[in-house]
Amino acid sequence: MNGLTVDEWLSLEPRDEWETMMKKVAAFHAKHDFAGQNGHDMGYRLALTIEELGELAAAVTKGKPLEECAEEMADVLILLMGHSLAMKVDLKAAFEKKYARIMKREALQGRLGVRVTEYRPE
Repeated sequence: MNGLTVDEWLSLEPRDEWETMMKKVAAFHAKHDFAGQNGHDMGYRLALTIEELGELAAAVTKGKPLEECAEEMADVLILLMGHSLAMKVDLKAAFEKKYARIMKREALQGRLGVRVTEYRPE
């Protein structure tokens, strides 16, 4: 599951939209020297993710315009892509592997809505 480093992404000639997006996130990391400025510390990154998820939740629950919700979703996506850079994880490969697993699962109705999980209530 080895992913590329920021420098490897920057030197890559993208073959598809995913690689183009990853290269853009790598350029953002390089521009601000995340690796040299503690920006690849996963404890810090997870705290930022929680903050951004809170902003997304607030936008949704407060009925903000869809454009604001979309912006918060983009923040979360960019952070997750950045996590894969920080950890040198091939996020696309992880996505494909997980997707293959979840497509085999059955949906369950929970108290709050539908769930697709391996968990089975007793």
